Amino acid sequence: MQDWDRIRVFHGVAEAGSFTRATETLNLSQSAISRQISALEEDVGTPLFHRHARGLVLTEQGELLLESAKAIASKIATTSSLLSESKEEPTGHLRVTANQGFGSFWLTSHLQEFLDLYPEITINLLVLDAELDLGMREADVAIRLTPPSKPDLIQKKLRTAHTHLYASPRYLDTASPLETIDDLDRHRLIDYGAGTTPPPVPSLNWVLEAGRDDDDPRPRRQPALSINNVYGMLRAVQKGAGVASLPDYLGSISDRLVRVLPQLEGPSFDVYFVYPEEMRSSARIGVFRDFLLKKMGEQQVW
Repeated sequence: MQDWDRIRVFHGVAEAGSFTRATETLNLSQSAISRQISALEEDVGTPLFHRHARGLVLTEQGELLLESAKAIASKIATTSSLLSESKEEPTGHLRVTANQGFGSFWLTSHLQEFLDLYPEITINLLVLDAELDLGMREADVAIRLTPPSKPDLIQKKLRTAHTHLYASPRYLDTASPLETIDDLDRHRLIDYGAGTTPPPVPSLNWVLEAGRDDDDPRPRRQPALSINNVYGMLRAVQKGAGVASLPDYLGSISDRLVRVLPQLEGPSFDVYFVYPEEMRSSARIGVFRDFLLKKMGEQQVW
């Protein structure tokens, strides 16, 4: 059986990419780290790193060991976190990930209330459209707009969100009338543009084909502005750049936007609260889930 302390040091060095940078995270001297790695390599009977002037590169055997080290570190972090929670009062740190539109706008507007209710809980909000690996403890909780595909994750549907078209009064004051679906052909449209990450929901650009049947000879509408970030789309609409499809939890609570063509209903999607199976008994996750369910139930913006 390998010495866990040596595995811990190896994990820290692999993540840092050099002995020098690892000293900051491991709180050990460079010589102590080097001795631990050398002893571990002697134990396993194979080099774990290629040494280069610019840093360290894992060998094939090192890559294998790193996967196991990550899994062990994740289990230990989870267990330590659960043990630290008080049965009487939820406490501890909570890492939450959400996409940029929901996280930057809706969620941040309610976190102050949650922190007031549970002063012993601290939150690290990770706002990004890429999905973090909850199984590897990159986050404790994810709020996602699509159901998780991994079987070891618990999912709780929070709400069904709806989409409509929004524009700013400033834009509408100077633009041509917008009373029918066909009027969209004469307006500046903002869509979720192609980028390095897919749109948070597949049907976000329905405005480009609204009112078009499959046999319609007219070409697909072209956007005047494409932005690969829903919060960026919201800001552009607020500034009068054009018309965009937005989730109602963004558009309806902005006092600088109005819903246009309100009879035109866009696609809906479900919002999920997701966390690892091993965190099922976590008190802080439970109260955070219940808080979100309560706040969403109080609002008619979905």
